[in-house]
Order: sequence, then structure tokens, then C-alpha cells
Amino acid sequence: MSRTPLLVTGAAGFIGTRFLDSLRERGLPFLAADHPGHFRSRPEHAPVDEARILDREGLPERLRRERPALAGIVHLGACTDTTELDEAFLRRVNLEYSVELFRFATEAGIPFIYASSAATYGDGRFGYDDDAALTPKLEPLNPYGRSKLEFDLFALGCEARGRTPPRWAGFRFFNVYGFGERHKGRMASVVLHAFDQIRATGRVRLFRSHRPGIADGHQCRDFVFVDDVVDVLHFALQEPSVRGIFNLGTGRARTFLDLAHASFAALGAEPEIEFIDTPPAIRERYQYFTEARMERLRAAGYTKPFTPLEDGVARTVAHLLEAAG
Repeated sequence: MSRTPLLVTGAAGFIGTRFLDSLRERGLPFLAADHPGHFRSRPEHAPVDEARILDREGLPERLRRERPALAGIVHLGACTDTTELDEAFLRRVNLEYSVELFRFATEAGIPFIYASSAATYGDGRFGYDDDAALTPKLEPLNPYGRSKLEFDLFALGCEARGRTPPRWAGFRFFNVYGFGERHKGRMASVVLHAFDQIRATGRVRLFRSHRPGIADGHQCRDFVFVDDVVDVLHFALQEPSVRGIFNLGTGRARTFLDLAHASFAALGAEPEIEFIDTPPAIRERYQYFTEARMERLRAAGYTKPFTPLEDGVARTVAHLLEAAG
């Protein structure tokens, strides 16, 4: 087993923390890059030895200066706020920072795995197919989605020119949920908000549909459990045939009503749902349907089944109850 560490950015985030847990379980060494204070201020996350923490500020410059031996980079760090409208900030944090890490991995000759987003698909008018030829046609609905798409296009351009890390893959995360999201606040998944609302009021609030032909609560997402995301990341690190940009969902869209009912069931409560207007600020950019096409990842050799929504919600709620004491 190699003792060369894997560098994980966004390591104090939701998915990053669960990925660190998986590295600990496998006995694999790592360096954790993020804002150092985040590792101390998030009680749902296991502590990280300070010797393993790298400040995300100035990280690309530090890597170029020190040239540490790394087994690879798993780049999960980004601004994930889909309501962020500061395009200069998103360009700096989501695009330029990623470009620098990708170039370092290329120069160092190490694998580079990164988080893209289903937000790149916009309203889905071109479908949810991860064929690289379709990527330039995509039209995200918000600046966040555009920043993630721009890096996808950069990586594909490098692939066309033969200037990439020896192994690289980007994953378009669909709606990831699981334990450890509380620090995300309003951007946390509906599973966490449902858990809090049911325990506080006995009911769940969902956005009303503002689109003809779609009933309230029947807006659909491809909800994917965080443990499945972690498994796919490990697969990508181990499987040379995984190269390019891939969807990471379950391949099956479910309604927000399904998710709410699963949350009530996990808490042993009777469903009570209140519908509220979607805020005008996001109404025009709201996705009413997402569903990942998973054929390419399956063709690359990933055969493990994805966790059913009801099972993933039950496991998430069990962790939340344990954390709440």
C-alpha cells in the first residue's frame, strides 16, 4: 500500500469530509486542504490532525514551490452556492483555482479527479447526457453552473491537445444528500431541512410548482446518496479506463414528495406537507427535472448499485438523530 498522500481539496466540506472518512477506513494517507478554521468549527465532522491540513489560500503556489510527493488530487473544493451572482468571484474560486490545480497535476504526472455539477445542464433542453460532444451546447441557468461548465470545457480542451494529467475525470454531481451538511445552511439538501422541520413543527415545507402540467411537489431530482459518490471517486482513482467527464447520479429521478415521505417514514411521523411559493429571485432559474444518464460510467466498469432513496434517507436520519443526542 502506497504511503504517498492523496491531496483532497474542500476537505472540510460535506462530500470532502465523507471522503476523508473513507480514506481513514482504508488506511490511506491524505492531506486535507480547506480553510483551517472549518475543521474546528463543524462538530458533525471528525477532527483532522493539524499536520495534515493545508490552507486552501495560496495552495497552488505552495504546491509549485514545494513540489510535494502526492498520489493524486481529489478536487472537491468550490463555491457551491447556486444563488451566488458574483461572477468574478465564481471565476476565481471555481474556474481559475481549478485550472491551476489541473496544471499542477499535469506537470507532476499524478491523477486528478474533480467535482463538476449537474447545474451545467441548465433546464435540460439538451438532455442529461455526459457525451463530451454535447458539452459546448449546454446552457446553465446561473453563474455557478457556468463556472463549472467553463472548467469542464477547459479540461476537455486540454484532453484534445494531449496536455492532461496521466489520469483525470470530472463528475457531474446531481443532488447529493447525506450526513454532514449542516454547515451549508440554506444550501443543504432538502433531507436535512425536512429532518429539522419535522422535528420542530411536524410538517415539511416544499416549493409550489409554477410550471403548468407539473403538480406541487412533483418537481424531480436525481438524488444520490453521499456514500455512493465516495465509492465512485475511489473507483475513478483505481480504474484507468475512467477518463473524461461523467454523470454521478442514480439514473432515476424522484419527486420532492418522495423525499419528504421518506423523511417522515424515517422519523416515524405522519406526513404533513405545506407548499410555499418558490422565491422570485430563483424562480426563473429553478430546475424542474434532472436525471443522470449513467451509461458511460457503467460502460467504464462501475457496476455497484446505487442506494435507493428511502434507504439513503433512513441512514441519513439515523446519523442526524445520533448527532442530536
